[in-house]
Amino acid sequence: MRNLFFLLIWASPFFSFSQRDSLREFEMKDGDSTYIMKQYYLVLYLRASDAPTHTPEELKEIQAGHMAHIGKMAEENVVYIAGPFGDNTEKRGILILDVATEEEVHHWLKEDPAVKAGRLTYEFHPWWGAKGSVLK
Repeated sequence: MRNLFFLLIWASPFFSFSQRDSLREFEMKDGDSTYIMKQYYLVLYLRASDAPTHTPEELKEIQAGHMAHIGKMAEENVVYIAGPFGDNTEKRGILILDVATEEEVHHWLKEDPAVKAGRLTYEFHPWWGAKGSVLK
């Protein structure tokens, strides 16, 4: 406990919490730079272990609906990063969502046609990233 106290005291100059966005953002100072950190949700799409069998036509329709749903989330500024993994494992892809609550994560993901069809499941974790970060 004593070590935790000293760690918090040591780290306190680096973090400046604010009330904006329900404590989903904070400032982190690093030398001359200040980063506004924001909480997002990292979603892992997983292959359902008990996925039902679908015809090729059904799979094509499910995949089209899945992609349309991700497109809708992007249009509504809910998802900022989305994509499949390049290997063939149980982990199928990722999303980074900008929503305020876990309930909102469930709301969006349970409407995904691939989740509804039992092809995918998901897990998610709160994740902090620098606000305005972009992939290069």
